[in-house]
Amino acid sequence: MYGMNAVAPNKRRTGEARVDYHADNGCEVARTCLECPLSRCKFDDMAWFTTYRRLSRDFRIAAAIHSEGLSIKEAAQRFSLTPRTIFRVLNRCRDAMRELTPEEAEAFASLIA
Repeated sequence: MYGMNAVAPNKRRTGEARVDYHADNGCEVARTCLECPLSRCKFDDMAWFTTYRRLSRDFRIAAAIHSEGLSIKEAAQRFSLTPRTIFRVLNRCRDAMRELTPEEAEAFASLIA
């Protein structure tokens, strides 16, 4: 079968260090991984990133409502949404701001939807 020090095919010895190299090309959030303000990498937890990426649209809608003084009905017409969806957007933004750090909130707000 296998000798004393042999390792079966497709098996790794338990003391070997594994070294993976990848180019640090960043993503739409930051130019490089070292400059990224997010607490998690989008490539490590794509579901988390997708959820918060959707918030970028919500942040833009909320910002327009607050900065331009839009009513719910005006915002619904402007963004082609229903008034109920505008309320949901505002609630999601409020809830997300509790969970995100200021740097993360700013990063997601700057994403292009």
